[in-house]
Amino acid sequence: MHISFRGIRITILLIILAMVSLSTWLGIARTTDWDHPLWIVIYPMNGDGSPQSRNIISRLDVADFDPVVEFMKREAARHGVALDRPVTIALAPEVTSPPPPTPAWNDNPLSIAWWSLKMRYWSWKVDTYPGPEPDIRLYVEYHNSGENGVLDTSFGLQKSRISVIRQFTSRRMARKNQVIIAHELLHTLGASDKYDLATLEVAWPEGYAAPEKSPLYPQQKAEIMGGRIPLSAREFVIPASLEQCIVGPETAGEIGWADSTQAF
Repeated sequence: MHISFRGIRITILLIILAMVSLSTWLGIARTTDWDHPLWIVIYPMNGDGSPQSRNIISRLDVADFDPVVEFMKREAARHGVALDRPVTIALAPEVTSPPPPTPAWNDNPLSIAWWSLKMRYWSWKVDTYPGPEPDIRLYVEYHNSGENGVLDTSFGLQKSRISVIRQFTSRRMARKNQVIIAHELLHTLGASDKYDLATLEVAWPEGYAAPEKSPLYPQQKAEIMGGRIPLSAREFVIPASLEQCIVGPETAGEIGWADSTQAF
């Protein structure tokens, strides 16, 4: 029986895809059943090669991320999750190899799928954490400055449970940076954005912390996946800290904390 080289390659590719699909399914099931605390590892990266970013990374401590742990604990309890500490965070040594360039959000699905596979390989290759394999990997990329004060978009991937989070090193941004970390962490658990990607306008009702409030504006807090506090129908501000954020009912349903069909 003749077996072509092309046929062998296709067979190997199908086996790899099947293994990735099984791993993805098991990973998603494990991270959204909330039977045990999730093990999250933070991997710092120097995004611009600056001494300021290097200094921030050298002084990082796992306690710097306690606001994220406390936010998840507070909001999980509010939604009836029995775990006293739903997430535990550890800090890995610095990663020095940059991730693959991020595609545009409206790129074709094949390009995005290929990029996602490259992200998995990159994450496996650069893993600096000596402890047990984490449930979720958060790569936090520090920048002292950016072009016109704008960084590339942060993102979180549920299928691979990987996130790349881009942040400025400024002290005044420290508490807002925790909001971004929590937002992207929830993406890795299956939460969707609750705002318009083109205009950044927060979606009502799912993106509002208090969609039933009367009068509706101004809102006092942000739904974490809405990302901003609506002050009017066209005016939105970034929350100053995680104290000004909640996990809304639709997001809670998406990550396994509640029945999303009963959200509104």
